[in-house]
Amino acid sequence: MKTLKGPSLFLSQFIGDAPPFNWLETLAAWASGLGYKAVQLPTHLPHIFDLDQAAASQTYCDEVRGKLADVGLGISELSTHLQGQLVAVHPAYELAFAGFAPDALRHDRAGRQQWAVQQLMNAAAASQRLGLKAHATFSGALAWPYFYPWPPRNVALIDEAFTELARRWTPILNRFDEEGVDLCYELHPGEDLHDGATFGRFLELTGDHPRCNILFDPSHMVLQQMDYLGFIDYWHERIRAFHVKDAEFTPSAQSGVYGGYQAWIDRPGRFRSLGDGQVNFKGIFSKLAQYDYDGWATLEWECCLKNGETGAREGAKFITDHIIHVADHAFDDFALRSSERSAIRQMLGLTEGS
Repeated sequence: MKTLKGPSLFLSQFIGDAPPFNWLETLAAWASGLGYKAVQLPTHLPHIFDLDQAAASQTYCDEVRGKLADVGLGISELSTHLQGQLVAVHPAYELAFAGFAPDALRHDRAGRQQWAVQQLMNAAAASQRLGLKAHATFSGALAWPYFYPWPPRNVALIDEAFTELARRWTPILNRFDEEGVDLCYELHPGEDLHDGATFGRFLELTGDHPRCNILFDPSHMVLQQMDYLGFIDYWHERIRAFHVKDAEFTPSAQSGVYGGYQAWIDRPGRFRSLGDGQVNFKGIFSKLAQYDYDGWATLEWECCLKNGETGAREGAKFITDHIIHVADHAFDDFALRSSERSAIRQMLGLTEGS
């Protein structure tokens, strides 16, 4: 059995214009001071982490690792959530997501998609240079506008959407395979890969690609009213990254899982800081220990009530306290007796002639 690593902190929600949140070195020192052992690095802000340079330069990667090591931190994963979103975008969302690409490509649909693919290719190379085992991303979406079966579900439409999604991602998955890195999709509403059923459909279309894996985030499953512990039982072999994020769902007479277009604070399903929601983290950490998950436990802070710095400080201790340091031997080993065959046969009452 293996003990997972942590705590790690996803930096994306904490980056800002004011110190210490405006530069990697100061962000790292802040995170280390809270008790984190690693950070998950977003790759869409070159002043924090320059993905293009990291893909091309081992020297740059060594310098980044050195800066983090100076304050006692490693890197859990790189993240291309925003770039991954642009690998597949339905026209209804084109303007909403255009800002995820460089300004020069804002009005160039094909150019944005090509840029996003290259960003993922660069992330594979950079992850290898940094010695990382896993990478975090989104799948993007072509079928999401049709997630509710009205008008009645069009089988051919969904089949075509997932076939195209797999066609776009397979070369990227192949590149990650060449670099020896697992590509982990965060299953998230708004993405075509948002639950076990959609991931399974996509996985099959990639030919069960060995690098097609999952970033497990139970908060999105609470908001979809899924059995997130059963999900681990079913998909544990494909879970290669883990966002520790809390959530709650309180049934309402006014709205349900769709949220009624309301602000987060008014929705029945809300993200919360660790320990303030309903997620059974004792069960999750137990399941992951049972199935030998040896990746990182990474805090992603999103809360409609609590201040982010407070959530980050509390989250480091929360994760540390939940990590199960697995046993190196069974508790009843002390009572073991001989396993020699002659002794075993004697215990069974079997003689040499029987």
